[in-house]
Amino acid sequence: MKKLLLFSVALLGFTVASNAQDISENAIGLRLGDSDGFGAEISYQRALGDINRLEVDLGLRSGNGYDGFKLAGIYQWVWSLEGDFNWYAGVGGGVASYSFDSVEPGFDDSETFIFAAGDIGIEYNFDIPLQLSLDIRPEFGFGDYRDDLDFDIALGVRYQF
Repeated sequence: MKKLLLFSVALLGFTVASNAQDISENAIGLRLGDSDGFGAEISYQRALGDINRLEVDLGLRSGNGYDGFKLAGIYQWVWSLEGDFNWYAGVGGGVASYSFDSVEPGFDDSETFIFAAGDIGIEYNFDIPLQLSLDIRPEFGFGDYRDDLDFDIALGVRYQF
């Protein structure tokens, strides 16, 4: 039994090491999606290891009668698919705030809330320092009005350095 356990751990370690790859130290750009009404977000990725990175996204929104921001942080694991394609998954959360100018007296659904998020996607790293990604981010809000599950699908365009 000990030998089987040792062999399994060694095999798992070899599999992870053979799939490990060099990910960009830094990447900055835009994450373009619906983001629960925020649209484009400024996106920054920072490598934390050979297959791990942190992604931080900031969305700002201002319009006729409303303002808001959304800040998300996602810890991601990155695996090589084939060639310059990778897939990744991660977990994290963030904080957001909405402020609405209500025309109805006594009605106000402005709030600041936190949310938990997951992330799964695919990316392509070009030979030039450009990365394209497509991901889905389910987010569960913990607020008075935003206490539901949202699915954010986005296209990412980032410069790697």
